[in-house]
Amino acid sequence: METYCICAIRRIYKAIDQFESQLQRQLGLNLNETMLLCLLADKENLSAGEIADAMSLSRSNASKVISALETAQLIRRHLCKEDARCMRFSLTKKGQERLEHVHCQQLQLPDDLQLLVDHSQDND
Repeated sequence: METYCICAIRRIYKAIDQFESQLQRQLGLNLNETMLLCLLADKENLSAGEIADAMSLSRSNASKVISALETAQLIRRHLCKEDARCMRFSLTKKGQERLEHVHCQQLQLPDDLQLLVDHSQDND
């Protein structure tokens, strides 16, 4: 039985875990929290559903990430102008400042992730 693809994915998961531990130490944020800050920096006023879709998270997981960032006052919620039942999210000044501390040059990517990032940039 050939298992090389599963073993490769295991190495990638391990590399992501190492990278997330580094983010947690440097920024006090996990990977999903950091990715949400980046997403809201690019696209303001997203709904929870749009966030979940953009980040490929379940609605439940997206809600947990949103809640953690709201508690930390890094994002804020506000009513949607078109529909008062809808909530939209955007970065706070504190969230923008935290995001300014993310410098890819200072983050040490594990080799397995660096290969993927390099390959992704080649395809852009």
